[in-house]
Amino acid sequence: MPEQVKTDSTIRLRAIILGMVLAVGICLLTPFNNIYQQATPLGGGHFPLAPFFIFLLLTLFTATSAKFFPGKSLLFTGSELLIVWIEMVIGSGIAYTGMARTLLLNLTIPIHYATVGNQWQESILSVLPQGITPTDPQAIELLYTGIPGGRGMSWLEVGSAIPWSAWLSPLLLWGAFILLSYGFMLFIINILSRQWIHNERINFPLLRVPQLLSKSLDEGTVGRFFANRFLLAGLMVPVFLHLLNGLHFYYPSVPQLSTLILAGPYFPTNGLFAGFHKLKIYIYPAFIGFAFLTSRQISFSFWFFFIAGGFMFGILGLLGYTIPASELGITFGPTLARPEETQMIGAYGIFFLFLMWLARAHLIEVTKESLFISKASSSQTEWFDVRYSFWGAVFCFIALLYWAVSLGMSLLSATLFFSAAFMIMLVATRIICQGGLAYFTLTAAPMDGLTAMGGTKLFSGVNGLLAGMSQKALFVDLRESLMPSLLHARNLSHGKRPGFLIFSGLFFTILVSLVASIVAMMTLYYRYGIRELQVEWSSRTTLTVFENVHRLVTVPVETGSWITLFAIAGAIVMLILVVCYHRFYWWPIHPLGYLTAYSSAMRILWVSFFIGWACNALCIRYGGVSLFKKVQFFFIGLIIGDFLMGGGWAIVGMFTDSGYQVLPD
Repeated sequence: MPEQVKTDSTIRLRAIILGMVLAVGICLLTPFNNIYQQATPLGGGHFPLAPFFIFLLLTLFTATSAKFFPGKSLLFTGSELLIVWIEMVIGSGIAYTGMARTLLLNLTIPIHYATVGNQWQESILSVLPQGITPTDPQAIELLYTGIPGGRGMSWLEVGSAIPWSAWLSPLLLWGAFILLSYGFMLFIINILSRQWIHNERINFPLLRVPQLLSKSLDEGTVGRFFANRFLLAGLMVPVFLHLLNGLHFYYPSVPQLSTLILAGPYFPTNGLFAGFHKLKIYIYPAFIGFAFLTSRQISFSFWFFFIAGGFMFGILGLLGYTIPASELGITFGPTLARPEETQMIGAYGIFFLFLMWLARAHLIEVTKESLFISKASSSQTEWFDVRYSFWGAVFCFIALLYWAVSLGMSLLSATLFFSAAFMIMLVATRIICQGGLAYFTLTAAPMDGLTAMGGTKLFSGVNGLLAGMSQKALFVDLRESLMPSLLHARNLSHGKRPGFLIFSGLFFTILVSLVASIVAMMTLYYRYGIRELQVEWSSRTTLTVFENVHRLVTVPVETGSWITLFAIAGAIVMLILVVCYHRFYWWPIHPLGYLTAYSSAMRILWVSFFIGWACNALCIRYGGVSLFKKVQFFFIGLIIGDFLMGGGWAIVGMFTDSGYQVLPD
């Protein structure tokens, strides 16, 4: 029998510090690895590569040291390594798409790309608030062309040559906005955690593998865990796949197994199947593993609604409804391309109201406690007293309104924008954490819903400019957003003490990761120049924001009546789904699936969820829970193997001109 290691729920300071240091390290390496090397992203989602790879190594190292020094306390307990892991997850998100990937572009594109031809001087620069962008044209030009001789300088020399004085005002202004937004997220998660984790008991599929590894470390069974024959079988699948394909990437004479199948040519461009004429099939073993660990009802709903959305396009065509894309008007959604996709505007609103209705008793009690109408609960399950969270959230929201209004935005537009942004963020957090979506993207942006319901006048002039820039900074590219990671952190820290130390560790991790990410991204840009780097997606999507802001100012095209119709239809469909889901225990469809029907993430993951759902359903039907407990290790092996190979090839990529990508970029 393996030796049982006695542990308690106390998190030591050294674990908090280690997680913070590793998070900063990931933030410093991410821009070079992801942008310059074009290697497998160190982050890339809500189950990022680098944090899990390091977590695996730390687990193995700690278990090995326990064998060599029996009787000694563990260097880190499993619970402590989970906290280290989530700190790294938070840092990796801030370092790239979650914030730093487009921030500097967001602050400089309106000035750098303003020409006589595009008339941005009159439409954008004339209403641009003072201080939110660098005022020195030379500082912006060097960002795009690079410091002369920068490639031959060391990183420290480049850092010292950056014109920091030109960036002081914009970085302080936007830093205040980002920290206030992050603070609001922290406080809201602390308030809602009791409802979502304890009252509703939602599942967290993305935490399943780290929790099993943590448990095996505390029980002294890490060796047995990795010796599981089902896990080894699953591990071999991605190891073989990515070893072969990685060698092919560097040595083309080596054969490969394609993980992308272009299925679109097999479908007609007209008729019932017209919605599938661009269909692609991606094979990612890790995502198949996550899908298997997700609730069958949810995993079924993900691929079901994706297929249903494709058929809807064909059915509308058969009925003679050819709705032009011009009906969309001016949109900011990252993937919003067809009018029928605006169903998500109404669907998100109804699902948010459903979440608030489920939490009504808890929210009323929190409000009463915070207003001293009733006594505080004696059984505290949050990081700290919810009364502090309540007033902290109120302060952060009011401060955000002040930030926007002081820069010229109207109070009404600011209130509606931030309310819509955080509403969508909460819904997206529920989708990601409960649905096990390691990769998620929005369809429509907060401004799309507001302009569809209230018209474009809400965002005329500086209102549209500030809302568009703020949205691009934090509220539209949710692939590595912070709030889902905070909910994961709250779940992982349940029962751990001291709660305030853990909360403080997360707060300071956010703070140092924010600083490190901005410094690392600026240093990379000033060394090589944005024009010489592969930042096509970041530049294109950010440029589109300002093109749309320009249209809001000069030609404010209103959305068509079809958009209102589809938004109402989406609200009605979601209302039916939530009522049936809540009232009928036999109801097979989960509302979360509808919310992802048009997400670009589901275009990549739908096959993974179909395979994972099918395997899960067959396993339970023909083998029951006992077979599920055995077979789950095969799918855990798929996850571990994919991330091990991703980490391995990422290390190789650091020493080569390019890197083989294991996971989606």
